[in-house]
Amino acid sequence: MAVRTSIQLISYSQELVDGQPLYVSSNCLPVKALKYEPAGHAFHNAALKLFGCEEDDTTEVDQKVGNDKEQVYMPSSDSYSSKGKKKSGADGKQQDHYALLGLSHLRYLATEDQIRKSYREAALRHHPDKLANLLLAEETEAAKQAKKDEIENHFKSIQEAYEILIDPIKRRIYDSTDEFDDEIPTECAPQDFFKVFGPAFMRNGRWSVTQPIPSLGDDSTSLKDVDNFYNFWYSFKSWREFPHADEYDLEQSESRDHKRWMERQNAKLSEKARKEEYARIRALVDNAYKRDPRILRRKEEEKAEKQRKKEAKVRAKQLQEEEAARAAEEERRRKEEEEKRAAEAALQHKKNKEKEKKLLRKERTRLRALSAPVLSQHLLDLSEEDVESLCMTLGFEQLRSLCDKMDNKEALERAKLIQDARGYNSNTEEKKIDDTNSSHQNGSVDSNGSILSSSSSEKKEKPWTKEEIELLRKGTQKYPKGTSRRWEVISEYIGTGRSVEEILKATKTVLLQKPDATKAFDSFLEKRKPAATIASPLSTREEVEGVSMPSRTENTTAKTSS
Repeated sequence: MAVRTSIQLISYSQELVDGQPLYVSSNCLPVKALKYEPAGHAFHNAALKLFGCEEDDTTEVDQKVGNDKEQVYMPSSDSYSSKGKKKSGADGKQQDHYALLGLSHLRYLATEDQIRKSYREAALRHHPDKLANLLLAEETEAAKQAKKDEIENHFKSIQEAYEILIDPIKRRIYDSTDEFDDEIPTECAPQDFFKVFGPAFMRNGRWSVTQPIPSLGDDSTSLKDVDNFYNFWYSFKSWREFPHADEYDLEQSESRDHKRWMERQNAKLSEKARKEEYARIRALVDNAYKRDPRILRRKEEEKAEKQRKKEAKVRAKQLQEEEAARAAEEERRRKEEEEKRAAEAALQHKKNKEKEKKLLRKERTRLRALSAPVLSQHLLDLSEEDVESLCMTLGFEQLRSLCDKMDNKEALERAKLIQDARGYNSNTEEKKIDDTNSSHQNGSVDSNGSILSSSSSEKKEKPWTKEEIELLRKGTQKYPKGTSRRWEVISEYIGTGRSVEEILKATKTVLLQKPDATKAFDSFLEKRKPAATIASPLSTREEVEGVSMPSRTENTTAKTSS
């Protein structure tokens, strides 16, 4: 190869790989490429230009690759709508796995050991090697091949059934789609309740996560067990799966986004089916609860008990009202009787007083009649006023006793009896007057007649000083009206032991006194602060500093003595 420039930048080596020369980048003579990789399309194009070769279609290829990289494929949900769906119809018909293994009588009740045992027996019985003699019975090769395919397909179906039933997740999905009666009983006769709803609960109990499920029981079951049964079904949790006919197969997804879109669609379908299943179970429980004869009897008993309590409450209220009315009536009668007795007593008292007055007037008239001879003869200086005084002062018993004594007596003896009665009456009045006077001398008589001692004289009040008056004035200003315990607080503020009574009295007397004008200036001088002393400019140093300096004569004397 001819070199066009003095410095060869890119050249081919003499070594060929797959019929093509290797090229390397260099700023010197060509070197042998041993373990070097090509530098890329740019170096290859530069080498071709350097040697004058025509460019191939690599540029167009690179441009196409670049355009493909720029256009990122973003699939939409519409592009997935018809891709990856499970086939439905005759081709997608589900086979009976339990029947293939001979477990049709057990189905979902079959245990894992029973499935393994049935599979081994079916595999040994239907293995193609065991059924090879059946091929000899066929005459043509086509028939033999068809029989062989049938035997192999049947054996594969047995293997598939075992793989599904032995896997808990796959078996749960298969059992969920297994043949099942979803019918819910709605109407039944009361006597047929347990025959109709009992099997329905047993059928649906296969989907319960909690096993075993409680039994519906019979008419003699206790209410506690009945409540537990319905509480279980109202909080029912199902393990049933809901693979839909149009559900997407995740194994047929084209990409990760396609798979996620399939999962979301499957989740929506499963959630919808799960809600429908729970609504169906709830409808079954509601129908049974409404028609359960035990629940109906309890509701009737509760209703009767509620009605009984209501009636008892009404009766109790009526009895209470009747009792209150009876008590009010008794109270009214008692008050009427008391008022009646009081009126009768007042009337009787009035009658007695009138009777006493009549008797008193009679005795007074009798005394006047018996005293008439004495007054007519003027014996013992007795006058009509004396007789009237006795009539007004003496009581009924005294008048009657006096009249009885004066009866059948002479005039002089009657006069003496009247004189004695007057003397006794005057002595009694004088004694009362003396007692009253003595009580006034020794003490005062209160409203109840008790004598109060007046020996304790009032304490002489201590005069108020100027400082106390000033503190009292400040205290009344500092603690105005409305202050809690105002006068006690002012007493503590003064601090001289003045009582509240003394402070109240002082506020009405001492604080209201006008200050004496003659003593005003003296008090001003006492309160005035002494003025500060200012040194005069003519004063000496000794006067200002208060230090006595030795005089000139003293200094001279001191020098002479020295």
